[in-house]
Amino acid sequence: MDEIVKQVATRAGITEDQARTAVSTVMGFLKDKLPATIGGQLDSLTGQGAAAAGDAGDIASDLASKVGNIFGK
Repeated sequence: MDEIVKQVATRAGITEDQARTAVSTVMGFLKDKLPATIGGQLDSLTGQGAAAAGDAGDIASDLASKVGNIFGK
């Protein structure tokens, strides 16, 4: 999750604490709205697991870009 937070902070031009709050909020929202199996996959992507490391960068980049667009960056 740290990689996602860093990318969101950089691309959105916000602090890492603000980015962590944004990422946590989005992840919580997605887990509430998506089926449990997908929520579990989100958890694995934000964890420290080696299997998730490859996809986490792509997801972090996409998420950071979208959050940046929200803030007009």
